[in-house]
Amino acid sequence: MRGGLKRPLRPWFASVVAAGSLALTVSSAAARDPGGSSLQKAIDRVLDRPAFAPGFWAVEVRSLRTGRILYARNADKNMKPASTTKLVTTAAALDAFGPDDRLRTTVETAGRLDGMGRVLSDVYLVGRGDPNLSGRFTDGRITAAFEDLADALKAQGVRRIEGRLVGHEGLFRGDRRGDDWAWGDLVWWYGAEVSALGFNDNSADLKVTPGERAGDPVLVERNPVSSYYRLVSTATTSPAAMTSDLRVDRPLGSNLIRISGTFPVGLKPWENSVALEDPARYAATVFAEVLAAKGMVVAGAVETSSDPMPGGLRVLAAHDGPPLSEVLKGVNKPSQNLHAEMLLRLLGARLKGDGTVESGHAAVEEFLLRSGVHPERWSLQDGSGLSRSDILSAHEMVSLLAAMDRHRYAAVFRDSLPIAGVDGTLKNRMKGTPAEGRVVAKTGSLRHVNALGGYVTPRSGDRLVFYMVSNHNPGPGSEVTGAMDEICNLLVGR
Repeated sequence: MRGGLKRPLRPWFASVVAAGSLALTVSSAAARDPGGSSLQKAIDRVLDRPAFAPGFWAVEVRSLRTGRILYARNADKNMKPASTTKLVTTAAALDAFGPDDRLRTTVETAGRLDGMGRVLSDVYLVGRGDPNLSGRFTDGRITAAFEDLADALKAQGVRRIEGRLVGHEGLFRGDRRGDDWAWGDLVWWYGAEVSALGFNDNSADLKVTPGERAGDPVLVERNPVSSYYRLVSTATTSPAAMTSDLRVDRPLGSNLIRISGTFPVGLKPWENSVALEDPARYAATVFAEVLAAKGMVVAGAVETSSDPMPGGLRVLAAHDGPPLSEVLKGVNKPSQNLHAEMLLRLLGARLKGDGTVESGHAAVEEFLLRSGVHPERWSLQDGSGLSRSDILSAHEMVSLLAAMDRHRYAAVFRDSLPIAGVDGTLKNRMKGTPAEGRVVAKTGSLRHVNALGGYVTPRSGDRLVFYMVSNHNPGPGSEVTGAMDEICNLLVGR
């Protein structure tokens, strides 16, 4: 006891005093943090389950009203964040560009349009980082933006392009893929190459349906139907009682998609999207095909360029993408890697004059420092969290989330996050529990990595900010996410 005592207390009296002091301490803490001790114990019981013993947890929960930390475990330790990295990228983009910013794609030329409807030079399809040249905002019409551009050209009397059609992607530079992405990721939509000019998430959408009877070829639907890539299927339909061994692959360096194996009668169709190589060429090729379908011929080759644009260009047609507020929803709710990577490079291009990952991270670091976060304690290699080398701490992530809750665009940021039991990657989590609709948070998952960070509105009304991440737990990911959902329900009931 501080200051000591002149003579020792009798043991029974000492016990009463100690108990009284403890009671006063707990009572005082409870006044500031009602149920705080019970909350800590309840969370500990979840995290200390034997199933989680081989791995590591990092958790922090903080009151947004008082700033008080209500729970912390390993909060200063760096952990792999997976897709919760997108919280960092989207926060920085929102701060820099504002919710109403739109990204413009243009068709430009330096050539003359003659009286016969011919453009007497090359035509450039210029990408400026719009990640939504797709059917996301057009009821699934993936070529809608290109159709609008083509209609604008036709309205001006364009009938033929005598030169080349060039897909220009010079706004972004450097590697098209993130550092330390896994080889297995690169075939699928979530590992697609990054370019300032892309189309349909730089992927081809596939749907495979079994035939009517065993031995029949499977039915394969693809979108878009384009000459840019080839699809070869040798897959057949198997009896209903058999297990599917359908295989889909695309050799790296090619745009040949191969489907093989068997697919049982009556099984629900398989749907996925396969990433394609060289996104700008893909976009330009599909645009040329749209032009041809509308009666406009491209006489020259379809090519791509990252070189400085030639002088004397004028805009023939333009397409504005959705506002950034909608772009952010397209990143955070479904956890779209490509869009996050494009935003990172766009931060570099606009704020640093250099559309690289490195310049994007420099811009993000300046934003974090202004927000009271300490990025020097982190190491991020990409903008999406697909890199296995990303590391950050729960404490600094909570600091970022708390700062964004005070941000002038706080509501826009929160609205971009999945809602428990309602939409995005949380649509099927916490459904039918007290946490449904009361938790908005970004998920993250890689092999042996699960994370969740965002905001909780408890029944008490005292809003909370939290971040929790599990690394190296070898059990099913569903056990880890289930534990996270339990903790969210504990926070709601606080």
